[in-house]
Amino acid sequence: MKTNTSDKTIKLVLTGLMTALVAIFVMILPIPIPMTTGYVNFGDGVIFLSVMILGWKYGAFAGGVGAAMADILLGAAAWAPWTLVIKAGMAAILGLLLKADAKSAKFIGMALATVFMAAGYYIAEGVMYGNWLAPVAGVPWNLLQGAVGAVAATTLSMALKNRRLK
Repeated sequence: MKTNTSDKTIKLVLTGLMTALVAIFVMILPIPIPMTTGYVNFGDGVIFLSVMILGWKYGAFAGGVGAAMADILLGAAAWAPWTLVIKAGMAAILGLLLKADAKSAKFIGMALATVFMAAGYYIAEGVMYGNWLAPVAGVPWNLLQGAVGAVAATTLSMALKNRRLK
């Protein structure tokens, strides 16, 4: 199926907008996670919503780049490469499952993406600090962050139900 130039332009503009919104929602209220160097934020909901609106490729760009930019702007630049891969991976997991089966895959996709994110940050912290016990403290917080993001994205996607671009 061919897309015209106008559709491509709209998709690129929306990708830029969603990238900026991911960064803003990560930065708006970063809540430090006790006993770790990480923080809980509200960006995952925007990442999930980006995928639902734009599809997995553009959603992965918005999620990965937006969250990595936020890490840099918040003074956590060492985390930015990890965040880029982890958040883009979250988006790809959700997006590819949605592509396979849009009805039942949304919740499974967000759950798997959240587990991927928690595991990714566990591994990242273990590698960065050489300690595999301390990162366990962040896992429940990351799972909570993903769950809150899933609820927010589901609620917003219902409001935007007929506005999807793919």
